[in-house]
This record gives sequence, C-alpha cells and structure tokens, in this order.
Amino acid sequence: MATSRRRFLAAVGAAAGSAGIGGELLARPARAAVAAGTAPPAAQADPRMPSQAEVESWYTDRRNWGRWGDDDQKGAVNLITPEKSAAAAGLVANGRKVSLSRPFEPEQHFLRISPRPGGAGAVSDYYGFIYHGQTMTHVDALCHMWDSDGMWQGRDPEAEVTTQGAAFGAVGAWGDGIITRGVLLDVPRHRGEPHVTPERPVQGWELEEIAQAQGVQVEPGDALLVHSGREAYVRAGNQYAGGDRPGLGVTCAKFIRDHDVSLLGWDMMDSRPDPYGLAFPVHGVLFNYGVALIDNALLEPLAEACAEEGRYAFFLMVLPLNAMRGTGSPVNPIAMF
Repeated sequence: MATSRRRFLAAVGAAAGSAGIGGELLARPARAAVAAGTAPPAAQADPRMPSQAEVESWYTDRRNWGRWGDDDQKGAVNLITPEKSAAAAGLVANGRKVSLSRPFEPEQHFLRISPRPGGAGAVSDYYGFIYHGQTMTHVDALCHMWDSDGMWQGRDPEAEVTTQGAAFGAVGAWGDGIITRGVLLDVPRHRGEPHVTPERPVQGWELEEIAQAQGVQVEPGDALLVHSGREAYVRAGNQYAGGDRPGLGVTCAKFIRDHDVSLLGWDMMDSRPDPYGLAFPVHGVLFNYGVALIDNALLEPLAEACAEEGRYAFFLMVLPLNAMRGTGSPVNPIAMF
C-alpha cells in the first residue's frame, strides 16, 4: 500500500474515533501475513499463545448475540442484577472514594458572564469536545464499533447508525447506571515493573495469575479494571497515542468471556500491533460479548488505594449521561471502599 494511502486510511481511522474504518483496512494485509506465515513472531514466541483459528473462534463461536433476546441493547450489563448491585454495596466499609476519571481540558471552553441587578451575576459554560479516543475517560456504547459481521446482535451499522445518532445499542440503554462489584488487577505490581511494555502485552493467563496472587476472584457481572501503568509509562518519557502501543493482548478477551465480565475499564487499551491481524483485538468484547468499555480510565490512584486497603474488590458506580442515540458518554467512575 502506498505510503500516502496508508497515512490517509490511518487518519480516517483516527477521525472516526475507535470505529476504525481505516484501521480495519490496514488490518487486512496483517491478516494475510498471518495466513502466509509471515506475521510477526510474537504470536509464536510463547507456547501458550493460541492459533489463529482459536482466536477467531472466540469472536465467532462465543458471541453473546441473542443471549438476552435478539432486541437486547444492554449486553453483558444484564449480568448486573439488583441482587448483584446490592451485594456490591455491602463492600463499602470505610467510605473511601476514588475517582477513575482522567483530568480533561475540553478542546473548546467558552464562558458567558451574565450580570444581575444589584451587583450580582452568574456564569455559564459551553464545552466542545470529542470524547472518543485516547484522552478523555468515557464509556463506549454497544453501537460504537463493529466488524464485517455487524455490530452488537449482528445489526447492520449502515441501517442503525447515521449522522443523527444510533437507533440501536446507544448509551441510553445504560441510563440507570452501571453499579456493580469492581475488581482491579494490578499488572505492574504483579510484574514488579513500573508499567507494561510494547514487547510484552498483558495476556489472559496472566490475569488469572494476578487474580490468584491478589486473592480475588472475577465473578459474573463484575466490572474488571486492568491497571497497566499508563501514567508511569508516560512519566518515563514515552508517548501513549495511536499506532503501536503497549496494552492488552487478545487472550484477555477469552478471560473476559470465561468470567462473564460486564464491564472492562483500562488505562492502556489494545496492544498494537496485533500479531493476529485483528482490527479490534480486545475492543471486540464490546460488540461480540456486549461488554461495556471504560476507555482511558485513571487507575494508578485506584491501584494505590487497593494496596493500602489490602483488598482488590470494591463498590463501583459508573453513571453515563442519559444521552439518547449517543455512541458513548464522558464518565467519572467512582470506586468506594
């Protein structure tokens, strides 16, 4: 592919947020390389790495489409029953609260100052921003992504999503909030290293090992928070942005499905490049399993709080804006101990 065309497709993918139109096209040569046996050797570097067929089967044979009805728009959030939420509230012992939201300065911020009689006054704000991407903490709705088989429930994105919004799988389906038990898995603490590196992505079996070492079990309906050390990575002089980046490998998707996770929150997202040539190695849990995603979560303070509290399970409240037809929402998740 010509360099200019590759840059154009990459720009299209970035402009479309994580919808990845350009990313999907760029991934096709990678899939061909895998099939031809010329893919990067990372996939075969560890004997625990699955085959291409195994990986693809996770997103075809294990989909949750139809599990809660063909017209369901909540996805794996259905696993958070009233009993599940009530039990999670029972984890609150001392009332310590930790925000998982990354500080954000809107791209556009205008103020209108309105004077009132007698020297009084008031001020109003206008915010303008695109929350999808790698800066603002936000939740992805089920309509936000898709592959060649369709979006959540196999729906056709061309029929369900227009410039006026999403008619199916919009964030308003979670208007009552996502309130459940949260579990943090702290990868840097387990590895004894400050952060995850590009050459060593987080793997599903590693999440199993971390959970066991931390003395916590990931249960159906739980919100899984994976701390990879993004803040430490940036402090070390690295840039966390588009293109190649450290993060979670595709085997984490199997862990998420095996444990019936309802929500995934992460500070580092899909590791790139993916040795299997997938456009959405872990983001695919959104439209295949119906798992809500909190992108760009700030997890370093939560990891510190868990270590200080001596436990890695807590009460978690995620309250998206009740935005009709929205593909997601800015969010300020709160963990409470």
